[in-house]
Amino acid sequence: SWSCWGEQPLLGGHISSPVFLIVLPLSCRFNWSELTPLGLWGRTLGLQTESSQFLLEGMPFRILGGSLHYFRVPRHYWEDRMLKMKACGLNTLTTYVPWNLHEKERGKFDFSQNLDLEAFLSLAAKNGLWVILRPGPYICSEWDLGGLPSWLLQDPEMQLRTTYKGFTEAVDAYFDQLMPVVVPLQARGPIIAVQVENEYGSYAKDPNYMTYVKMALLNRGIVELLMTSDNKNGLSFGLVEGALATVNFQKLEPGLLKYLDTVQKDQPKMVMEYWTGWFDNWGGPHYVFDADEMVNTVASILKTGASINLYMFHGGTNFGFMNGALEADEYKSDVTSYDYDAVLTEAGDYTSKFFKLRQLFSMIIGQPLPLPPMIESKASYGAILLHQYISLWDVLPALLQPIKSELPVNMENLQLNHTIGQPHGYVLYETVIFGGGHLHSRDHVRDRAQVFVNTMYVGELDYNTVELSIPEGQGFRQLRLLVENRGRVNYGLALNEQRKGLIGDVFLNKTPLRNFKIYSLEMQPAFMKSLQRVPGWSTVPDYFVGPAFFRGRLWIEHQPQDTFLKLQAIIPCSASFQGWEKGVVFVNGQNLGRYWKIGPQETLYLPGPWLRRGGNEIVIFEERTAGRIIQSVDIPYLGRTQYVD
Repeated sequence: SWSCWGEQPLLGGHISSPVFLIVLPLSCRFNWSELTPLGLWGRTLGLQTESSQFLLEGMPFRILGGSLHYFRVPRHYWEDRMLKMKACGLNTLTTYVPWNLHEKERGKFDFSQNLDLEAFLSLAAKNGLWVILRPGPYICSEWDLGGLPSWLLQDPEMQLRTTYKGFTEAVDAYFDQLMPVVVPLQARGPIIAVQVENEYGSYAKDPNYMTYVKMALLNRGIVELLMTSDNKNGLSFGLVEGALATVNFQKLEPGLLKYLDTVQKDQPKMVMEYWTGWFDNWGGPHYVFDADEMVNTVASILKTGASINLYMFHGGTNFGFMNGALEADEYKSDVTSYDYDAVLTEAGDYTSKFFKLRQLFSMIIGQPLPLPPMIESKASYGAILLHQYISLWDVLPALLQPIKSELPVNMENLQLNHTIGQPHGYVLYETVIFGGGHLHSRDHVRDRAQVFVNTMYVGELDYNTVELSIPEGQGFRQLRLLVENRGRVNYGLALNEQRKGLIGDVFLNKTPLRNFKIYSLEMQPAFMKSLQRVPGWSTVPDYFVGPAFFRGRLWIEHQPQDTFLKLQAIIPCSASFQGWEKGVVFVNGQNLGRYWKIGPQETLYLPGPWLRRGGNEIVIFEERTAGRIIQSVDIPYLGRTQYVD
């Protein structure tokens, strides 16, 4: 199934450009046409290592992989993205498994609809793709709390990613449900390798933890090759006996792959995450990574004989409130789009990276690749009028029952959702004050609070602004803090400190505020449905200051297509911003995610399968200044670009 071939140039770009001429030395051209999941159904040997190469059922095999996350892509498009993987020349799909979606409530597990992992993996097998499964429990992935459920943080002593009893008991209960889904898809399915945890070398708080996770997998029936995954600095700290170490990077530093030999001898080399682009944070640029530099680096990796996984092949979207965040020098939350400047765009369209990689991989495989599928056309449905609104203050008495508490309570410890707390969204803290003065948060706001006296906006509190002046007034007044959870940090050493809302006392004139009414604004589907029936919706005036909900209707005559909603309208004459500052968009009950005028992202991806012929209901929660219209456009605007250094 494979034959040796002489030295030949691999072109990662135009022939006329010498920069992209990659020459591979005498090597072997791989033909994996017979090594498919369905072709090796019931295999006995699986993926093994022998010296510097992988063997699959005893035959030499090189992993050409790409990352595709089922939870970031509408189920309707799973197969399309897989077919594009095959057309690019890949033979393996890698995916994380997000614990916090599969077990939103402790003890209640969901593997249905867009979370049907078994269907996703079976579809990969049908389309001739092997799978490297990355079940965590921690996944990083620019995903809220790295995929860990927020209800873990109800325990004030919780030590995430350690052998702390409260954590391992929860992992055991989760794996007891997850492993029966994936174990049958090993020898009789596409899974050829399973990753133990994820980048633990960059955390490394418990020397016994990786062994615990490994045994949790083995004891529940995982028999395929185990792997770990770390960047260079964490590599030696993330090892576990019996698992193949792999490395993550974007720039191929001299000696980086050889460094693997210092931690494990005579083993095949694999780049588990070759970063094809990068993610964006609110207030920053849209990062892009040069396509030619990327393809040259991929070719250089392959020249060494290593296997590779492209992270990401297709990024998709952080729908809803599921984006993660960084906390290095300062807190930075990730944008809704997970376009990642990957091989396919957020909406699954081809990029120059796709065609350059296809050319490179076709030379290595040495046989014609499948034709790339036709791209899905995009629609521009034009201007959509948001004709009605209702103030948040009018919604409160109609829909929400407050929790009464003498002290402020963080989101995770609110007695809600069968006592698992509130994982995402907003929380409104309301108390009574007499007079004004100096309001100080003592840095207890997570992550951003709009402050109101009655319904009058006073200002904001966040990580950088910790004090405000409250104007004097007559009699007793309501002080309201509308706190947004902007996304939990997903990487680094601060995972245990990711409780949201008010995490401690807030002071007025050096006196801690007491006796709160606390309203949960998680904006779950049931709440959004009830919202439509609330009396009090009014015609939107020429100018209105939120917080408020706005609604309108998108009418579609024909078969719905993908589109992008643009909320940052510009007044042509003055080039000034017109409305829509910050909020969340819902279409037919689906939470598309957040928008924010500070950018870089200016459009939200709206998948065609979430639309229907006829009327489509759009609801926007706007925190501050609303517009009157939004635009449906056929191309995304992800913001001003900056090349990754």
